[in-house]
Amino acid sequence: MSTPAHPESRENPPAGWYPDPYGQPMTRYWDGNMWTEQTGPVSAPPLSQALASRVLVDELGNPVSPSSRLVATLLCFFLGVLGVHRFYVGKIGTGILQLITGGGLGIWYLIDLILIIIGRFRDADGRLLINW
Repeated sequence: MSTPAHPESRENPPAGWYPDPYGQPMTRYWDGNMWTEQTGPVSAPPLSQALASRVLVDELGNPVSPSSRLVATLLCFFLGVLGVHRFYVGKIGTGILQLITGGGLGIWYLIDLILIIIGRFRDADGRLLINW
């Protein structure tokens, strides 16, 4: 059994792409012996499985709300007359109005519940709540 000529270490990693050792915002290829002149874009860190299953943009490329549609649905169903679902998505002003008016006398909160369920409710930044 022989030992390799260049054992793998922090200073001598296996061949592949790594963050630029000179501090530049890119990746650089290590050929197993030295850093080459081959550079590439900085690779994004892998998304967790939970985040990877979430939609980040809608079919038109517009950003989607990070708020959960399931949480908003449950908040609206159980506490809708208090406007809690509106506080959850960042709509503080209309949340206070629903709190004062009892969910718009029960009508406004029912409309919100339907909009949340069918995926047409938006957060304070105008992004759709799509992800369950």
